[in-house]
Amino acid sequence: MNLIVDVGNTLIKLAVFKAGELLLKKTAIKGDFPEILSETHSKYPQIENCIVSSVGKISEAQLDRLKKKYSLLVLDHNIAIPFNNRYATPKTLGVDRIALISAAAKEYPNKNVLVVDVGTCVTYDFISEENNYLGGAISPGLQMRYKAMHEFTEKLPFLESEQAEHYIGNSTIRAMHSGAVNGMVYEIDGFITDYASDFKNLTVILTGGDALFLRDRLKNDIFANSNFLLQGLNHILEHNKH
Repeated sequence: MNLIVDVGNTLIKLAVFKAGELLLKKTAIKGDFPEILSETHSKYPQIENCIVSSVGKISEAQLDRLKKKYSLLVLDHNIAIPFNNRYATPKTLGVDRIALISAAAKEYPNKNVLVVDVGTCVTYDFISEENNYLGGAISPGLQMRYKAMHEFTEKLPFLESEQAEHYIGNSTIRAMHSGAVNGMVYEIDGFITDYASDFKNLTVILTGGDALFLRDRLKNDIFANSNFLLQGLNHILEHNKH
């Protein structure tokens, strides 16, 4: 049984897998992590292995606590991964993107796969049917677009994301929603179309915090999977047991 710990900038996601099946998923602020960890350990005393992926900060005390309870693996660029990394600067590849491509490699072997993660940033990561990770793209996420319009102008307000009623915004507020939401949708659809024209039988995975918000607006066929990163981390942990 595996414990997955995904440390973000403000939140920590915790998951438990058994034989590839997701048994538990929790999200907590960092201050609540010790309590959530204790509850999880009590509920699943069979957990033996743990992987930590961190794009934010996790304290040494928390890592030491995990080391005492489990066989611990901390994801970095030296760990064995289930794909061939052809990125020109592999040491700069984020651990979250490594996890997403690992999920693609294991869940969709021998296929061309584009993973679109719509979170703080939008990341596009492509793995070929030969199991080669070639790279992708990074652009501002939805909240970042709204925030930029407000902070880099004198008069535009800060808005929460909202579905755009039409591509023609007939007020400033509606024009901002159209620009942010439709602009991101057009971008994602455009990337998918380009990849699909170059790589046959393309599988597209949409994941991340804004995936459910955006999925029904996309014209291209996609698979929405909010647990894709956690699955990837579990695959990496299993891959490093051997």
